[in-house]
Amino acid sequence: EMPDSPHPWHFGNMRVLPRLRYGVALLRGVEANILASAERRLDVNDTLMSFMDFGIGSFHEPVFKPDSRKEHTKAMIAAMETGLIQILGHPGNPNYPINIDEVVRAARDNNVLIEINNSSFISSRLGSEPYCMQILETVQKLDWKVALASDSHVHYTVGDVGVALEKINQIGFSEKNIITLNARRLLEFLAEHGKAVAQELSDWLDSVEFAEKSETKKEKQT
Repeated sequence: EMPDSPHPWHFGNMRVLPRLRYGVALLRGVEANILASAERRLDVNDTLMSFMDFGIGSFHEPVFKPDSRKEHTKAMIAAMETGLIQILGHPGNPNYPINIDEVVRAARDNNVLIEINNSSFISSRLGSEPYCMQILETVQKLDWKVALASDSHVHYTVGDVGVALEKINQIGFSEKNIITLNARRLLEFLAEHGKAVAQELSDWLDSVEFAEKSETKKEKQT
């Protein structure tokens, strides 16, 4: 639905991507648009998502015209209830006010992570910070889980979640509820959604963790 977005074949073709490239694990994902339609809650379908390791559901102005808090909340919850997404993207966007408590409870009920978006604190969706902090505090209160994401839009800041981490530490958010803290947590979470990627990358994960433990042991000995 997003103007200039990839053709569905782009996502289907992700099946040809290797699981590992130069020692780096590759996950296949899509950021889907949340829709206002009662008949169709996301602009992706079951077939497309069967090729994906994860899906993110987000509001974007060219697809979903900002409406009322009630309608935003309703659409966001309905998108999570489809079972097609595992992460709720940049929910602190001030153009889309939501009932934060209702959304976080629905995320917990549907095992969907709340994204804490680094870019929302820096350059995108200006005015997001107070809403993001309210969301973080509510997630903490309800003992739910988050995914940190750079949303960099440029290669040299991919994976940079420094500001998001600062905000998380600012409120003393529990590390146990940061699912993207390491690869094992994320892969185990995806396995809860029936994704085969955890099994497919099990040998790689074991080797990475072994290397990390060996390096830690070496550092302690020096």
